[in-house]
Amino acid sequence: MVAAAETTLQGLLEGAKQYQVPLYQRTYSWTDLHLERLWEDLVRLTDDRLHNPNATHFIGSLVLAPSPDNGPAGVQNFLVVDGQQRLTTLSLLLCAIRDHRVAADGDEHRDRLNDQYLINRYNPKRRMKLVPTQADLDAYVACLDSSAQAGHGSIGSAYKFFRNRLAEPESAAQIERLEQAVIFGLGLVSVTAQAGDNVYRIFESLNNTGLKLTQADLLRNYLFMRLPTRSQTVYDAHWLPLQERLGSAELETLFWLDLVHHDPRVTQGDTYARQQARLDRLATEDEIEAEVRRFARLGSLLRLILKPEEEKDPDVRYRLARLSAWGTTTVYPVLLHLLDRRSLGTATDLQVAKALHYVESFLVRRLLIGRATANINRNLMSIVTEMDKRLPVDQAVHTYLSAGRKYYATDNDVRHAVRSLPFYTNGRASQRSLVLRWLEESYGSKEPVSVSKLTIEHVLPQSINPEWRQMLASDLAPSEDVAEVHASLVHTLGNLTLTGYNAELGNSPFAVKKVQLAKSGVQLTQDVVACERWGRPQIHARADALAERIIMYWPGPTSIATDQNEVRWDLMAQALGALPTGSWTTYGDLAALIGTAPQPIGNRLRAQPLPNAHRVLQASGTVSEDFQWPDGRADNPVALLTAEGVKFDELKKADPSQRIDLEELAQLAGVAPDELPKRVPRHRLGEGQSVAERFVEQLNVLQTSRAAAATLALLDQWTSLGGTLLYGDGAETSCFLMARERGHRDGHIWPATIYPSGKFEVVFQHLSSRTPFDDITLREQLRQRLNQLPGVTIASAKLVLRPSFPLTVLTDRGAFDSLIEHLSWFYERVHRSDENEAGAA
Repeated sequence: MVAAAETTLQGLLEGAKQYQVPLYQRTYSWTDLHLERLWEDLVRLTDDRLHNPNATHFIGSLVLAPSPDNGPAGVQNFLVVDGQQRLTTLSLLLCAIRDHRVAADGDEHRDRLNDQYLINRYNPKRRMKLVPTQADLDAYVACLDSSAQAGHGSIGSAYKFFRNRLAEPESAAQIERLEQAVIFGLGLVSVTAQAGDNVYRIFESLNNTGLKLTQADLLRNYLFMRLPTRSQTVYDAHWLPLQERLGSAELETLFWLDLVHHDPRVTQGDTYARQQARLDRLATEDEIEAEVRRFARLGSLLRLILKPEEEKDPDVRYRLARLSAWGTTTVYPVLLHLLDRRSLGTATDLQVAKALHYVESFLVRRLLIGRATANINRNLMSIVTEMDKRLPVDQAVHTYLSAGRKYYATDNDVRHAVRSLPFYTNGRASQRSLVLRWLEESYGSKEPVSVSKLTIEHVLPQSINPEWRQMLASDLAPSEDVAEVHASLVHTLGNLTLTGYNAELGNSPFAVKKVQLAKSGVQLTQDVVACERWGRPQIHARADALAERIIMYWPGPTSIATDQNEVRWDLMAQALGALPTGSWTTYGDLAALIGTAPQPIGNRLRAQPLPNAHRVLQASGTVSEDFQWPDGRADNPVALLTAEGVKFDELKKADPSQRIDLEELAQLAGVAPDELPKRVPRHRLGEGQSVAERFVEQLNVLQTSRAAAATLALLDQWTSLGGTLLYGDGAETSCFLMARERGHRDGHIWPATIYPSGKFEVVFQHLSSRTPFDDITLREQLRQRLNQLPGVTIASAKLVLRPSFPLTVLTDRGAFDSLIEHLSWFYERVHRSDENEAGAA
């Protein structure tokens, strides 16, 4: 049974009362966004009360539980079950009003506001009307006492926020009316439990959706509600150190991982419900305290996973750091289990380090064969529950990963993939870069290069000039085509290396590239520099050598594993099914995508009905003489493609601007996911180069001075429109033109990504799921606008992809001005709903 009553801050705080925030509640977490909203409501209320002195503004509810120690007289003590953030904020606001009025009008306001609303002067044991949670107590007391320490942490930031707002001329001029609005005009509902009520069940019913509190907050509160006599001791000894090691999100991860150890199917959204059901079976405070101690121990281990530099053993630290750099949380369950086994004495440092090495090898070898994501969650999440507990942990992990169809690539798989598959389109850009960096480290040079500043370089360029065409042509068989051979080689690992971008390489002839690569000191390029020419034989020879190095450096599965290097016909069918109307691709591009030759592609298309087979042409854009429908149809492919919107010239060659190339095929097939933008870290002295500076450095190295200057001018224009710049974390630092950032109610959105290597990428694929450009008519308008730029032709079929044009387009002044105009149009469309909402308000 509860009693609910409407009240004001005056009714809540006047008299001998104290509100105790339980020590296990989460710390104060209101941000400037929350504070700004409250301030705006307060200013509006103050204005309303000029015309209607009784006007109020409802700001929420408080759920209170009276202390069983309360008597008929003295300070009445209440536990704040819900609403502590709101009550703390209002108390800080009163402190700020008090200190502003003392500074402006005199000391009499200090005692008046303190005695009425902030302290119980005549009861030193319960002096404060509000007692925040333990972690916030010192900061709050500093604000309450107006000490020099006021202003630290989230509590101090809120206090300073209000002091700054009150100091503004408009606020200072009406300080008394603002104070009256706070004390008498802000309305609350006070929900007070009665004697015998189950306070936690009330709290739980208010918060079990997780909308107000995180899963970790709910579980923490549950645990300490189960510790009525030991909460302070357990909190100080075990929980507070845990909370200091891990943030709220990390705590939630910890509680989820604890469940995954027993059932890999548990989702993070089920964390609280599943943990509560488990803990409900515990009967005594001893058992609950033991669980808190166990969580604290596991939390110290999760901290090592998140901060590998704190691990003491050098081998384990090295392996943890590499798995952290790989950037997948799916390894956390097995990492936590391994560290837990070590802490319990059932595994050694050496065994844990070896097990981590097997996990790393598993991830790298899967990436090499194009299976980076296939069932990866299921495989990694199930290690703990399914591995053989009778074996040493390193052997158990190795055996589990090797068994069944988990795509732990064998040595033969690696040899095939490194020679044939387009490594550059597999997995995440950051992971591809890591593999090359780790390969460079494998040489163990006595004078190692700083790999953090290295970028991936295609030795055989992605766009070839006549000199490169001639070099490739000298290795061709009579029936082969230069474009198809180029497509089959350019993105393979044998053609990739790392460069410190201390010279512009681009499409330079091989003789020029050799000289520049030799200057870098990168061991990975030495076999390239040793060659007199760079064609298919040299690329294959280097691929074979790299494959053997990979096999030695990253151990393969046990002997029970079988080769899994079958041709990825499923991937080809997936890419063909996604080919948009009005587009075409080539046998060579499909062959490169799945790691085979063009001839088997043609054979399969003739033998099996596959979607959009008529959209596969020769590299020249013509229909193959051997083309035939597998079902015996007689339709003319050119006529069919023309009806779909593909343009042909008088020689029956398809328009090259409508071709879907290898990278775009990978996008369609979902092989190469979008690189997500990262917020620019604040640059601090001594931390080295920021990502923004790295982008500018790469741009100046890889582009002409005119193209670099035009690109930077475009970024300045974008920010002057109101946009922001975020950066990728890959070896090549991309720049995202953000029109809306994360946290906006309609989601983040950007029109384009700029790459220092020379690409202005229009992200239609991303825009298709973002308001308002999820409307295809707006994306089409953007395409048509961009096609007005000289040298830019984007086919309508690419509205589902991420087409690009070179940054050199920006060096034309007319094109630059037009692009700024089109970007301004984009920005206005994105924010039109904001303007409409502001107008309505």
